[in-house]
Amino acid sequence: MRHGKKFNHLSRQKGHRASMLANMACSLIEHKRINTTVAKAKALKVFVEPLITKSKEDTTHNRRICFAYLRDKYAVTELFRSVSVKVANRPGGYTRIIKLGNRLGDNADMAMIELVDFNELYNGGKKEEKKGRSRRGNKSKKSNENITNESPAKVADSLSSDSKTDLSSSESVSEESNINKD
Repeated sequence: MRHGKKFNHLSRQKGHRASMLANMACSLIEHKRINTTVAKAKALKVFVEPLITKSKEDTTHNRRICFAYLRDKYAVTELFRSVSVKVANRPGGYTRIIKLGNRLGDNADMAMIELVDFNELYNGGKKEEKKGRSRRGNKSKKSNENITNESPAKVADSLSSDSKTDLSSSESVSEESNINKD
């Protein structure tokens, strides 16, 4: 029976496992994604998500609790400054595990664990677009309306007159080139 077997021991003693998870959590907070084995990624998810939840409320007590787990000032500062701001509206599920395949050396199942709100590909690249204002915008709309309101005969006449002027201008250019040759 599996009573009392809440987390994976990862074939390590308690101190080694705690240090490994703390180091992996610091790397995840710093780099926003890391590659590891699937079992370690699942254990890291259980380890780091409560810390991210605590980082939403920036109190001295919560900072000390996170520091007790992570033991890295830079990681705690990064967690409470940039990560907590991004995940403020998310009720949970701050990390995502993506399976990558097997490692070449020992055929271990590999996975990438990442912070959900820091991936632009899955989030759709939520970037604020500039609303450019064009001063010529109204002129183009009016010219399009004039063209659509005119009858096809008028349009054909205007096109034929334009082609005549184009021909006369090309003739004058050819005459000038002939004069320059003489």
